[in-house]
Amino acid sequence: MSTSLADLLAAKGVLLADGATGTNLFNMGLKAGEPPELWNVDAPEKITALYKGAVDAGSDLFLTNTFGGNASRLKLHDAQKRVRELNRVGAELGRDLADRQDRPVVVAGSVGPTGEIMQPVGELSHELAVEMFHEQADGLKDGGVDVLWVETISAPEEFRAAAEAFALAGLPWCGTMSFDTAGRTMMGVTSEAMVGLVGDFDPAPLAFGANCGVGASDLLRTVLGFRAAETDVPVIAKGNAGIPKYVEGHIHYDGTPELMATYALMARDCGARIIGGCCGTTPDHLRAMREALDSVEPGGEAPDLDAIQAALGGFSSASDGTGDDGGPVRERRGRRRRG
Repeated sequence: MSTSLADLLAAKGVLLADGATGTNLFNMGLKAGEPPELWNVDAPEKITALYKGAVDAGSDLFLTNTFGGNASRLKLHDAQKRVRELNRVGAELGRDLADRQDRPVVVAGSVGPTGEIMQPVGELSHELAVEMFHEQADGLKDGGVDVLWVETISAPEEFRAAAEAFALAGLPWCGTMSFDTAGRTMMGVTSEAMVGLVGDFDPAPLAFGANCGVGASDLLRTVLGFRAAETDVPVIAKGNAGIPKYVEGHIHYDGTPELMATYALMARDCGARIIGGCCGTTPDHLRAMREALDSVEPGGEAPDLDAIQAALGGFSSASDGTGDDGGPVRERRGRRRRG
């Protein structure tokens, strides 16, 4: 039974998304360099457990284990001919779980970047990018996703290619970019520029926003940039659970469930309507976020940068990427606070 993201958003106002995919799969035994998409077929019980962790924690939607499921990324593992299969099965596992719940849960088909640089800077053509995204989207559609969800994109050209492919697939879509370079994406896109980009699409995304990046503080600064650009499209916020640190041979994110609960409330007050986590975010973080969103009334006013910094830690850069155009700027103050 398909669940409409637009209807659920209209009914609830603010939705809780899921958390990390890679972090949680590594906790289940995934090895560095191993493509997680192969687990859709080889270890389906673990992928179902990944999805169930988010649902049991209270998420209204979760992303499928298909982030790297395009031909370009799978070619690195000699699996480029398995695009449709791996995406279909990843979606089917999610569809089965969602349909067994006693409440509406949206299954979002995760689509990540190709890993290639598009023309004119790189060699990947628009046509080939659309073809790869379309192939993946069709596999996800066959598996029963409710919505397609492109994420962690840096280049506007790649975002456009995904949007065109999703239109060909005939499914609604959402999209997020990663703002990790002094308030901009790696390819220089600002929060204001993304709002303009989103306004050009037909069909428009059901929601757009930011994911991953540096930490929760930086992501909320980007969300404020979306708000300042006065968009009517619902905003997505999926920030990392703190800052990554190398501890005893493993990457560890220092954000506690309490910090992510505070982040969720501040994201809502900043104007985000779909709020989740990215790297480092576990079901424990999601449970704290769910409880906070359900038990604390909205603040009414968006927090300023000083309030964000005081609650979640300092920004990674002085500028939000639009400082030259009069955007808010704050100097970084001291070390990031642990939640």
